[in-house]
Amino acid sequence: MPEQAMGKRTDASPRGDLGRRIAQRRAELGLTRRETAARAGTSASYLRHLEENPAAAPDAGVLLRLAGALHTTVTELTGGNVDLPPGLGRAAGHRRFTELSASECRMLLGTHGVGRVGVPTASGPAIVPVNYSVVDGEIVYRTAPGTTPWQARGRLVAFEVDRVDDALSQGWSVLVRGDARVVTEPDDVRRLEERAYSAPWVGGGRDAWVRIHPVSITGRRIESR
Repeated sequence: MPEQAMGKRTDASPRGDLGRRIAQRRAELGLTRRETAARAGTSASYLRHLEENPAAAPDAGVLLRLAGALHTTVTELTGGNVDLPPGLGRAAGHRRFTELSASECRMLLGTHGVGRVGVPTASGPAIVPVNYSVVDGEIVYRTAPGTTPWQARGRLVAFEVDRVDDALSQGWSVLVRGDARVVTEPDDVRRLEERAYSAPWVGGGRDAWVRIHPVSITGRRIESR
């Protein structure tokens, strides 16, 4: 079977929790199905079966080899830690801590995803997750009047994104401080609706746009050596 069919192309979306986790992990590592299968000592067609068949039930040996090939753990692949916070893994024996440049931070912010916005409220500081996009160098998200993210308007707020890899005991975080404003101009709203891709997971009538203009961007990375 050609590489395009069992490599990076994903005509058939992964089904089932195991399939999604395998596909997501190899995408994070930039691996095709063929490359992953070779590392795990299995066939690309079988790996495709695991990713696309929700009833697939590989034995413990296959799971161990897949976890090794994907630099993760069987617990991660099977979702055993789904309700646990990241960072419970043991620290690596040799670690390197580095400050990220502004350009690296902007790259990691990406175009959309889930981040956390820190908002001063009447009852004290609050930190809540939001689905966000980056448009014209600014962080934007949709919310609704009366919610905690809505209270960011007119304030200097903090916005944070991160990635923690328990299997490799490494990760990164990016912190943005900036002024939050509600977007009201019809042309601006229309542009955001066309260019922002992260709709709120919670759904509902969250049609108010908030834009955070960065004042400072800092980041840090910890790696195992």
